[in-house]
Amino acid sequence: MRKLIPLWYIRYKFFNSLFLGLSVGAIFTIYAPLDPSIYSLGGIALAVGMLIVARLYHKILNTEWFFRISLIVEIVLLFAVLYFLISPYTYQTALLVYIGYQLTFVFGAYLVRAETLIVSTSELLTTLDTMKQLGYLVGMGSSYLFYKILEQYHIIDNQDKIYNLHYLLIAIELIIIILILKSFTREKTS
Repeated sequence: MRKLIPLWYIRYKFFNSLFLGLSVGAIFTIYAPLDPSIYSLGGIALAVGMLIVARLYHKILNTEWFFRISLIVEIVLLFAVLYFLISPYTYQTALLVYIGYQLTFVFGAYLVRAETLIVSTSELLTTLDTMKQLGYLVGMGSSYLFYKILEQYHIIDNQDKIYNLHYLLIAIELIIIILILKSFTREKTS
């Protein structure tokens, strides 16, 4: 079984939210080629996926599964970001990135519930939620500044801006994966 290391986990939550803040505006440009009906299908798949995950709570609401699922979610995000960078900007790229993000959202409710159960004190929950909000705010502010800096270099096309942002997102996602690995240690069994 794994044990949470709060100091590393707090850092992870900051960078995780930083990633979200940086990327949240980008999805509107990435998803532009998609037909609105895709969002309906995606929503249905998301709801079914979340229902399946909820039915597994009796097995996965523990620190070991929380670690595994958190790591899987971050690896899926890394691959989505990498795929966006190496693929031409097409309908297929938008669709696959959308599917990647939807896969991570399937575990959203689980991760929130499990985190609340695993984190042992209200003080730590307060610190985590504070770091999440700070990370999100820093990410949103940084994305705004990043786009404005690109404009100074005459990069004004939205697709080009988003493409350039993804290099930063890769670096942040790699940091996130390192931090999630450091956030849990194996408990020694007697």
